[in-house]
Amino acid sequence: MEKVIKEIKDLRKKIGFHNHCYYVLDDPVIADAEYDRLFQRLLALEGVHPELITPDSPTQRVGARPKETFLAIGHRLPMLSLENGFTDQDIRGFGERVVKFLGNKPDLEYTVEPKYDGLAVELIFEKGIFVKASTRGDGYVGEDVTVNVRTIPAVPLALIETKQGIPVPDLLEVRGEVYIEKEAFEALNRNRVEINLPAFANPRNAAAGSLRQLDPAVTSKRPLNIFCYGIGEATGPEFDTYHELMRHLQEWGLRVNSRHINVLRTIDEVIAYCHSFEEERFRFPYEIDGAVIKVNQLKLQARLGQKSRSPRWALAYKFTPTQETAKIMKIDVQVGRTGALTPVAHLEPVQIGGVVVKRATLHNQEEIQNKDIRELDTVIVQRAGDVIPAVVKSIKSKRNGQEKRFVMPTHCPACGSKIERKEGEIVLRCPNPDCPAQVKESLKHFVSKGGMDIDGLGDKIVSQMIEKGMIHDEADIYALTYKDLVTLDKIEEKSAKNLIMAIEVSKKTTLGKFIYALGIRHVGEHIAELISRHFGSLDRIQKAKFEELEYNKNEGTGIKGIGKEIAKSIVSYFEDEANTENIRRLTGAGVCFEEISRPSSSPVSGKTFVITGSLSSMKRTECREMIVRRGGRLAASVSHNTDYVVVGESPGEKLQKARSLKIPLLKEKAFFTLLQRTSNS
Repeated sequence: MEKVIKEIKDLRKKIGFHNHCYYVLDDPVIADAEYDRLFQRLLALEGVHPELITPDSPTQRVGARPKETFLAIGHRLPMLSLENGFTDQDIRGFGERVVKFLGNKPDLEYTVEPKYDGLAVELIFEKGIFVKASTRGDGYVGEDVTVNVRTIPAVPLALIETKQGIPVPDLLEVRGEVYIEKEAFEALNRNRVEINLPAFANPRNAAAGSLRQLDPAVTSKRPLNIFCYGIGEATGPEFDTYHELMRHLQEWGLRVNSRHINVLRTIDEVIAYCHSFEEERFRFPYEIDGAVIKVNQLKLQARLGQKSRSPRWALAYKFTPTQETAKIMKIDVQVGRTGALTPVAHLEPVQIGGVVVKRATLHNQEEIQNKDIRELDTVIVQRAGDVIPAVVKSIKSKRNGQEKRFVMPTHCPACGSKIERKEGEIVLRCPNPDCPAQVKESLKHFVSKGGMDIDGLGDKIVSQMIEKGMIHDEADIYALTYKDLVTLDKIEEKSAKNLIMAIEVSKKTTLGKFIYALGIRHVGEHIAELISRHFGSLDRIQKAKFEELEYNKNEGTGIKGIGKEIAKSIVSYFEDEANTENIRRLTGAGVCFEEISRPSSSPVSGKTFVITGSLSSMKRTECREMIVRRGGRLAASVSHNTDYVVVGESPGEKLQKARSLKIPLLKEKAFFTLLQRTSNS
C-alpha cells in the first residue's frame, strides 16, 4: 500500500508540474500523449483506491454535483474598483495626486499592465491548497464559484515553492481575471450555432456566463483562462514591490502576465506605454479595454491607502471605447454567396474606436428575438478590430412606443424564392443558385485577393457587369473583351486594358487559391490549402470521398482540421453537375495551376510560420504563397504549434510571445535563405 501511496503522490506532483509548464508558463516539456498516460495512470490508481482521493488531486477538477444556487461569500479585504482615466491629462493628474499625497518626491516607480475584459475573481489558498473561489460581486460580498473555478486548467489546485526556497504562505488570497481568448471564443460560438444555441455577444459575456453555470460539468467544457494581478489578505513573506510579488505568484504556480507588466519611472513613460497597448489592442489574443497603472512600491501603496471605493495608488486608463450607443433607422436583409440571409441594422452614423459605423450585423432572427431588437431602437454597438460591427443589445429604457418588431422575410428579397431552413440550422437560406444576390457575392469572392486576385475588378464593376448581363458565373469573366469593358460607367480605355491584362494574369494561380475562389461552403483559405496539399491535384480533389476528407484520429484517415460538415460540403459541391461544368469552362478558358509535390526533405514542408512586423522585400500575401508552395503554412497567431516566427521591421506582440514560448526566430534574410534552400532541394 505504501508503494501505491507513493506512486499516487509522485503522479500528482508530476501532473501538477506539467500543468504549470503548459498553462502558466506556456512552455510544455512533454508531449500530450505522455501527459495523457500519466493522467490515465492516476485515474486508474484512484479508481482502485478511492479512499486515497484528495481535493487537490488533478482528477478532481470536475466532480461536483450541479448547484441549485450560488452562496454568498464575503471578502476579508474589499475587492475595490479602480478610478478611471481617459486622457493623458488624467494620467498626469494621477501622478501629481500620488506625489502630493506622499508629501515629498520619493523615488517612485510605476507598473503598467493590460486591463483585461473578463470577470474578476478571488482565489483562496490555505497551506498551499486551493480551497475557495468567489466573484467580485459588490466588492465586499461575492458568489461562491469554487467548483467552477476548479475546472479551469490554469488554476493550480496546489501551489509549489519557489526555486529561491520562499515558502508558500499559510493563507494567500489571489485576485485575478477569468477570460476567454478570442480564437477560443469564436470556436465556442461556432459550436453553439451548430447545436442551435444562441451565440454569445462577446468574450466577456461568455466568460461570465460560463463561470456562473450551476453545473460545473458545463463550465469545464468552456475554454476559460485566468490572469492573476494582485492579492488580498496573505500571511508569510513580504515583498518590496508589486513587480516582485507578481514574479513570486508565478513561481508559486499562478498564471501571471509577466511579459506585459512593465516597470516605469516617469509619467511620460507610463503614458507612452499605455498608448503602445492601445495601438496593439486588437493584436492581443484576448480582449483588453485599457491599461492598469499602479505604484510599484508596496510600502508606498500602503501609505497611499484608499478612498471610499478605489485605491489611491492605482488608475485604470480606459481606451477609446469599442462600444457606443446608436439608433437603428431600419433593418434589412442581405443574401450571401451561400444563400444565407443575414439581417443588417442601418444606423445613425456613430464613431466607434475612430471609425464611423453606419451598419451592424444582427446575425439571425433568433438573435433579434433573444435580444429583443427593434427598428428605431437605441442599441449598444460593438466593434472589435476588423470584425464587422455587431449589435450587442437594445436599451429598452429609451423606447417611446414608435419602435417596430422585425420579422425575417418568407421569400428571398433578391429573387423571390421561398426561404428554406435546413434541419439543425439556425440560418435561413435562399435555395435558388441563380439568385442574383448569390451570384454577385460569389463573383466578388471569386475575384477577391484571397481567390483569383483580379486587380481592378471591384464591387461596383462586378455589379454593373451583372446588371448588363455580361457575366452570370465565374467562367464568363474570362470571356470578357476590351469592347465589353469600355461600355461600363467610369471605365476609361487605360482602365479597360489594365483589367483585361489582370484577368489574363489571374489565369495562372495556385491550386489552393483556386479551390478557395470556388466558394465552397465552409472552405476558407486554410482548409483550401489543406485539401490542395493533401491531394495535390484538382482531379483528385474532385474525386475525393467523404472518408478521405473527414479526419478520424482512431482510424488515421482523412485530413486533420476537416470535420464532418466540411467534408460533406466538399463532396456535395463536386457532385453538383453545374459546379463541375463551371470548372470545365474555367480550365478550358486557360485557368491553370501546378500540381503540388511536397518535397520530403524540405525544411519548410509541414512547418507553421508566423510573421510579425513588415517585410521589406515582398507583400505578406506573396510570402504566404511562397510558404504554401513549399508545403508549409502561414498562421495568424503564435502558439505551441508554431515552428518559426519571422521577424520583420517594427515587430509586434507576437515577438514577445514567441520568445516566451522559445520558438525559433528568423530575421527576414534568414527566412528567405530557408525558402531558397527549399527551392533548391
